[in-house]
Amino acid sequence: MAGINRAYNVNKSESRSNLLQGKECVFISHHKSDLDDCKKIADYLMKANIDVYLDEYDYDLKEQVQKQNPKGVVNCISKGISNSTHMLCVLSSQTIYSKWVPWELGYGYDKTDLGAITLKGIAEASLPDYLKTVRLIRGTQSLNQYISDVLGYSKEYLKMYSRIDEHLKPYHYLDNVLDWQL
Repeated sequence: MAGINRAYNVNKSESRSNLLQGKECVFISHHKSDLDDCKKIADYLMKANIDVYLDEYDYDLKEQVQKQNPKGVVNCISKGISNSTHMLCVLSSQTIYSKWVPWELGYGYDKTDLGAITLKGIAEASLPDYLKTVRLIRGTQSLNQYISDVLGYSKEYLKMYSRIDEHLKPYHYLDNVLDWQL
């Protein structure tokens, strides 16, 4: 079993069912230039059977952006955050230029279990102060621990059922996206 992207319209009925059942969902807050890396992180979370909200497939949101309707954009993002249990802010050198990431974090601060994940090569010293107050995920090894904590299963259990991968192979799926450990 795998998680779904709740932003994807095709998943609307399953999304509603998962929401009503209280299934975990991670809202992925990011700068648009980091979308490819965010997709890989989202895929890894879904492989672990965690739902995500990654805006790439939210066609209602895209329509509001095209219409240049800020209120509609805010409504779509608010809905995505409100229907999520967790939020991960993806931190890169571009995140500081985002217009929406700070707003999303502020909106989700009391509504979700907030965390931040640094992309490969991002120094902790470069993080904005407001993110130094949340759980910081630095590398694939700590992402595996995060997944374990979100799901309430040990990493050993998750490895046994192929929900997470250890770095035993010459190449890990997220090696180009995250450091292994810091």
